[in-house]
Amino acid sequence: MKIAVLGSGNIGGTLGVKWAQAGHQVVIGTREPGSEKVRQLLESAGENITAATTVQAIEASQGILFAIPYAAVEIVAQANSRSLDGKLLIDATNNFGAAVVNNLATLQRYAPKAALYRAFNALGWENFANPRYGELVVDLFYCGQDGDRRDEMETLIQQAGLRPVYLGGLELAPVVDALGTLWVTLAFRQGWGREIALKLVQR
Repeated sequence: MKIAVLGSGNIGGTLGVKWAQAGHQVVIGTREPGSEKVRQLLESAGENITAATTVQAIEASQGILFAIPYAAVEIVAQANSRSLDGKLLIDATNNFGAAVVNNLATLQRYAPKAALYRAFNALGWENFANPRYGELVVDLFYCGQDGDRRDEMETLIQQAGLRPVYLGGLELAPVVDALGTLWVTLAFRQGWGREIALKLVQR
């Protein structure tokens, strides 16, 4: 798959490298594709990853990860509405403390035919860089459209080294968001630190 990773920060950069190493053609979409930060990211990731402007990255890709600041999503979605529509879109953005934490409604408005997923928002990026705690593999809880595109989504989660746990359609986004709030609460307010993760166990 050709994947646009919008954002070159810790989440976008970490997942972009993982997917490139899994064989996908990854384009980091950023305002400054020639910056030193992006250059260093590309050097660490091998031959399957490049950088381009946000517009170029979206146009060239079949799947798009939104890992940019929350407030920037509507600007990008509105400006690239036609190029986003019909593609696989992953919302990893957060606006903790707001009534609605995710950007799903915004993406639906500008790309109504897209396959939307809420994922990679409920854990710190360290868990994407290293998703193992001893013998345990970190669980990635997500929601979105069922069907063939969900199979693609699960593959992307697995290729990042995580175990996908599907909660249901987009109406379950508040549940996924609540897990993000839980992680932040434990990591920062309760002082557990960032090296914590979520795991579903079953007897």
